Amino acid sequence: MSAESSAVNFSELVNKNKQTLARLKESSRLLLRRRDGEDLVLTTVTRAEQDRTVVSAATRMLAAMARRDPGTTELLLDVLPDAFPWIRFLPESDVHAFAVELVDTMRAADSLSNNASVAQMLIAWQHTAEAYSDPELLVALTTDHAEDYGPAPDPKSVQ
Repeated sequence: MSAESSAVNFSELVNKNKQTLARLKESSRLLLRRRDGEDLVLTTVTRAEQDRTVVSAATRMLAAMARRDPGTTELLLDVLPDAFPWIRFLPESDVHAFAVELVDTMRAADSLSNNASVAQMLIAWQHTAEAYSDPELLVALTTDHAEDYGPAPDPKSVQ
C-alpha cells in the first residue's frame, strides 16, 4: 500500500463503520486487515474510476506510440531495464518479445478493464529471467534428459 493509505482491522469497519469510513476523506484507500482471509482495500468509486482512467490512458498512449514509430520501440527497449532490472538476464531476442507482449497484453487487458493478465505475464517473464540468471538451473531446465518420466500428476489431486 502507498503512503496515502491507512490501515485498520476489518473488525474496526464492522464495529465503528462511520469513524472508519471517515478516514477515506484523509486517505485515498483504506487497507482492511483480516485475520481469516486476504486483506481488502476500500476506496471510493470516484478514486477507483480515476485510477482506472489513468492506467487506461497510459496503456493507450504506450500502445499507440509503439505502433506508430519504430523509434518508440527502441526507446521502450532502452528504458525497460530501468523499470524491470531483471530483464538484463534475458537473451536479447526475449527482451524484444517481452516488450511486444507487454504492450499487447496491456492493451488487451485495458479493453477488459482487468489487469490480472498483465500481472501474470510480468510474473511469468520474471521467472524466466530467474532461470536465465542461474547457470545451474538453466542447464537443468534446458538439458534433454532423454528419459520419459511418464505422465505428470494432476496438480489439483496432489495435496
